[in-house]
Amino acid sequence: MMQPDSKRFYSHGKLLLFGEYAVLDGATALAIPTRFGQSLEIAGFGDRDKDTDGLKWQSRDSKGQPWFTTTFDSEELRRGDAANIPTKSASPATDDAIRARLLEILSVALKLSGDKGFETINQKEIITHLEFPREWGLGTSSTLIANLSELFGINPYALSDQTLGGSGYDLACAGAAGPIFYTRREAGAPEITAAPFQPAFADSLYFVFSGNKQDSRAGIKRYREQGRDTASLLQSLTAISKAMATTQSLEVFQQGMQESEALLSEALDFEPVQKRLFSDYPGAIKSLGAWGGDFILAAGNENTPGYFNSRGYQTVLRYSEMALPES
Repeated sequence: MMQPDSKRFYSHGKLLLFGEYAVLDGATALAIPTRFGQSLEIAGFGDRDKDTDGLKWQSRDSKGQPWFTTTFDSEELRRGDAANIPTKSASPATDDAIRARLLEILSVALKLSGDKGFETINQKEIITHLEFPREWGLGTSSTLIANLSELFGINPYALSDQTLGGSGYDLACAGAAGPIFYTRREAGAPEITAAPFQPAFADSLYFVFSGNKQDSRAGIKRYREQGRDTASLLQSLTAISKAMATTQSLEVFQQGMQESEALLSEALDFEPVQKRLFSDYPGAIKSLGAWGGDFILAAGNENTPGYFNSRGYQTVLRYSEMALPES
């Protein structure tokens, strides 16, 4: 168990409402931090192991159960070249890839943190605790990157760029107090501003878990390969993000959802989820993040949960149940 000298870090999960894919090229996206996140607690070894070098690691799921456990010895941590470190795991062999990726992240964090980085985690135990099911895709990796960056005192975007990649909007959500506009820059820090997204129709918005886990990197590759008019797409999706953040009309919001879906459907050469699966839904449906997986956004009436439940989708959350309440 953690010791009295422990430190705790916490980051929020994320959902990208508008601007998916195009945010990679500089479109302004509208995103929200979720009320579900991930904590990281670190403490020194107890008296029994006080003379032992290395790092103990345990990741716990939303039910408090360990889903990944491992130990890194001091040689691995000091070497700092994850590509040349053989993998070994205290968990089943299927966890080798997770361990290798974690060691890569730690290695980069150590390089970015300089001379004091090793002492930050040597002879320490780290326990992470998710507040959401891993399959939900709310940011198991991004919240980890954000928490580790705070622990090491390093730039989270630098750590992410050298490990996971992506636009970085998820890192912005990790520490956000409410909805944000996020714009990635080719050089320098991203532009992050508070978004005035406080819809009067929030009770008509629902997040539906699709039950599918989509590899965002595969979707990004598909987006890159299409070769569409990027400048026009960025301009259009930026305009939608900004308009949707201020409208108080459910009808206008539904139209914005459909416009975004149409634009990205053409850019990705992929059929919109509503047309493909829910053509009889009496409202609007929009993909969130990587198309084909994780959550979708539904804007409709109070019968929405029943509609999806009857089709086998049991996880349907109201906006207020998912979004981080603004303080």
